[in-house]
Amino acid sequence: MKTIYSVKTLCVLAIMGTVTTVGAQENKTDKDKNLNREMTLEREYDPSVQDANKVNTLPVVKEPVVRKIPIDYATFTVPADPAKEIGLLPSGNIMTQMAYNKRRGYFNFGAGTYLNLNGDIGYHILSTDKDKLNVWYSHRSTNGKVKYIQEDEKVKAKLNDNLAGINFRHNFEKLSLLLGAKYGYSAFNYYGLPMIDPVQSIAPIERYEPDRTTNQVNQTIQFNAGVESKENAPFGYLLDLGYTNFSHKYALSKDQKGPTENTFDVKFDLNAGFGGNQKIGLGGNFEYFNYSLPTNGTQEYLFFENHAEGRVSPYYKVEGDNWNLKLGVNVMFVTGGDSKMMVSPDVAFDMEVADKTVLYAIAGGKLYSNSMYDMSLINRYMDPTEEVTPSRNWLDATLGIKSGVANGFWFDVFAGYKITSDDVLFLPSRLYREGEFGNYTKPMGGIDTKHFFAGANLKYNYQWLDVSLKGVYNNWKAKYGSSWDGASGDLEHAWGKPEMEINAGVSIHPFKPLTIALDYYLATGRYVELFGYKSVKMDNINELNLTGTYNFNDTFGVYVKLNNVLFQKYEVLYGYPLQSFSAMAGVNINF
Repeated sequence: MKTIYSVKTLCVLAIMGTVTTVGAQENKTDKDKNLNREMTLEREYDPSVQDANKVNTLPVVKEPVVRKIPIDYATFTVPADPAKEIGLLPSGNIMTQMAYNKRRGYFNFGAGTYLNLNGDIGYHILSTDKDKLNVWYSHRSTNGKVKYIQEDEKVKAKLNDNLAGINFRHNFEKLSLLLGAKYGYSAFNYYGLPMIDPVQSIAPIERYEPDRTTNQVNQTIQFNAGVESKENAPFGYLLDLGYTNFSHKYALSKDQKGPTENTFDVKFDLNAGFGGNQKIGLGGNFEYFNYSLPTNGTQEYLFFENHAEGRVSPYYKVEGDNWNLKLGVNVMFVTGGDSKMMVSPDVAFDMEVADKTVLYAIAGGKLYSNSMYDMSLINRYMDPTEEVTPSRNWLDATLGIKSGVANGFWFDVFAGYKITSDDVLFLPSRLYREGEFGNYTKPMGGIDTKHFFAGANLKYNYQWLDVSLKGVYNNWKAKYGSSWDGASGDLEHAWGKPEMEINAGVSIHPFKPLTIALDYYLATGRYVELFGYKSVKMDNINELNLTGTYNFNDTFGVYVKLNNVLFQKYEVLYGYPLQSFSAMAGVNINF
């Protein structure tokens, strides 16, 4: 294992100059999606780097982020599709809202209670019509004590997240070459409350003190290399070759070495236009997952199988005067012991029904690999010894209407329905042995879910005032899938899934250098199952944060951020409390 980590160090040095991040082709039927690509000076959007006061994340659907300040020297972006988190502190101008159109670099550093530290630095080395090259690094860490909700006990919650990368693009006459790399290092402890079954506690059983001090270490090495045609080429193409190496240092204790996952990925898209407003194409991706397990004779606790996954998506697109249509289908497969094949629609339609008002409908589907790397982004405290069956999302449909017809006011009203087989829920671990980590969470796979949702997203802007409000109602139906032996029927709840979510924000600019912002998040109706038979309602997530920023000039600014100003106690994962009130102060420098 020492040899493996030595090789990783050499690989990081070698790949930093030769690797890529390539964006997938975007669906042009929705004009509100990022049709114009841009390479930002900020780091790649990644949920593993977040506010220092957030030590775990809530797995819900990702929503694209609309940036207020464009970066006018950039020509493309690196899209990502991680799970949305409760709070994420992006780098650079998000804290002080400084524009980077005339600056090449940024530096942000903040420190606060609980030994919370946030830091970001990045620099755009090249910024010409032909060449774009930027490097970035982000750090989030915390090392403070939090108090359990269930017991009057405090425990230290430790986190040390680091993410660094380099991106390069060269524009030739007819195509673009994209190269990039990313390295991630995350150290954390399993500080969750150990579970003791009250039924078992009646009998005299031997109890062990769980290991809540040892730091698990997750490391990620990623690189890609790709080519992409010019945007309006008669024959369009995209080819992206990628590799991800992800590893856990430990399995369930510091005496057990963890597994390593190697993922080889190929993405492609071929398309040709005809008739002036029509296009046919074929897109897809193929992934091969290879696992390196410890060879010390104690790998019986690891359950991983090498396998391949793939998707092929033929499609047809047509653009009208005030409408767009995409007709396609996704054909997906998984090999190995859980070999499966599925077909889902790939359809999208939008039409401008009135001035600045668009009616839209989307029906798609997706195969979620649930790889070690993907699951670590959703829940870092998950059992590192279990492979999770890929989830098959047969249908993900949304119908809505969005409008910006009123001056300064924008709204989006929507409803949708999702059907997923082999969905994944998370439950607290029920047992642990001597020397093992305590409350690591167990993935409850093989669950079939149906999810209806409806909501509205409202935004208003008037000179010195910005207001946003989004509310979503969720109705979940979950039942045991065919992979369960001896269990059938409906679950009492879709464990951990919120029934209602509200996001609200108010930003005030009383005078030019000063900005005061409030953001609020509420999640209700979450339940968890304990010990396989007991349903418990979790406390609502009820968080209000206050941020004040002051820009002395376009180079230097300061900020103060107060988190959880209502002093609420809540958990994202059962037994894993988040910090109570915390404060942070920092500086932001553009250069």
